[in-house]
Amino acid sequence: MIACPMLSGGKDSMYALHWAVLHGFRLCCALTLGPASGWDSLLFHYPYTGLVELQARALRLKLIKLRAERDEEAALVNVFNEARLRGCEAVVSGALLSDYQRLRFASAAEEAGLRIFTPLWRIDQEEYMRSLVREGFRVMIVSVQAYGLPSWITGRVLDKGLVEDIIARAKRYGFNPAFEGGEAETLVLDAPLFREELRVEGKVVRLGPDHYFYEIKRAWLVPKTFTCKNS
Repeated sequence: MIACPMLSGGKDSMYALHWAVLHGFRLCCALTLGPASGWDSLLFHYPYTGLVELQARALRLKLIKLRAERDEEAALVNVFNEARLRGCEAVVSGALLSDYQRLRFASAAEEAGLRIFTPLWRIDQEEYMRSLVREGFRVMIVSVQAYGLPSWITGRVLDKGLVEDIIARAKRYGFNPAFEGGEAETLVLDAPLFREELRVEGKVVRLGPDHYFYEIKRAWLVPKTFTCKNS
């Protein structure tokens, strides 16, 4: 089946794309749709959708970009229609737990005549976070805004120790360990299907109580380095 992944730049959409390729989907393009201003949106709340262009280049995928000005759901139908015109038969979404998001994505896909797949829907959140590191994703935390998440993880890349720390804090303070409630936002710097790695430079800024943001000043792609193990 020919599919288009919906990419926000973060971990969930990129992992869903990875799932699609592993399950035999052929990708014809990628879709990205951001809010009209900043990331204050119920459907599209990711702060760095502008960097999806670099990720798509690293994936060797054509990118369809659209910014929702007023009616986000109508804009979603428009971008799905554009994908269908390019031969797309299905869209792949990284929705985890939000019924509001999943149902609106499904409704827009149906209106555009496309099938929709949400491979991460209701999966084990803790094991999912562990699998990101285990399967070779380099995921940077670019914002935190929840009590219990320390400021020092802003700008950090997930590793085994950090994932376990986040899981332990989620149990203690009651937030979602995969950040589905907006407790944090992420940016994928590298993934198994990337041909290049994404590099960024920036600084951490404080936006409010328990709210810290990694302000990216520069982003670029570099060739991936591979290490060979002696047999």
